[in-house]
Amino acid sequence: MTVTRVEGEQEQADPAGCCSGVADTELLSRWFQIYTGMQRITGDLLEEVERGGGLSAPEFQMLWHLSAAPQRQAPMNEISRLLGFSTAGTTKLVDRLSATGLVERRTSPTDRRVILAGLTDAGVAATAQAAVILATGLRERFVGPLGEERVDALVDAFRLLAGESDSCPG
Repeated sequence: MTVTRVEGEQEQADPAGCCSGVADTELLSRWFQIYTGMQRITGDLLEEVERGGGLSAPEFQMLWHLSAAPQRQAPMNEISRLLGFSTAGTTKLVDRLSATGLVERRTSPTDRRVILAGLTDAGVAATAQAAVILATGLRERFVGPLGEERVDALVDAFRLLAGESDSCPG
């Protein structure tokens, strides 16, 4: 472990011995606090969705995206791109959701080469059930402790960082 001291700054431990100063050590520490906090709350909330709604995180992500899409369907390649899934991963996920009756494959009416994934009525119901579970958890574990103003500030900050100018349903 290295102890870093920059003129005019307080000494601070640098466990990896890689930071050039206290400011870098503090910046990395703050980043990891954000990262681990979001990772922990996200994991906890998605575990609740899986326990209560029977959907894994990727399944719920896909169903949520489809529920917000026009006519509750989207091209498979768009799903892959928007959700950060590989083409093979998207195909396997649609296969799994199709087998449970939550999603069905459809041919695009405008381009027969394009395959759409679309929500079934059972998929709409499963998405709604999981959304209630997640919203309840978010109110209790996220909005409750932070308050609406801080949540709004976080949303604005992450939109800025992501380069988004307007809201995104998924």
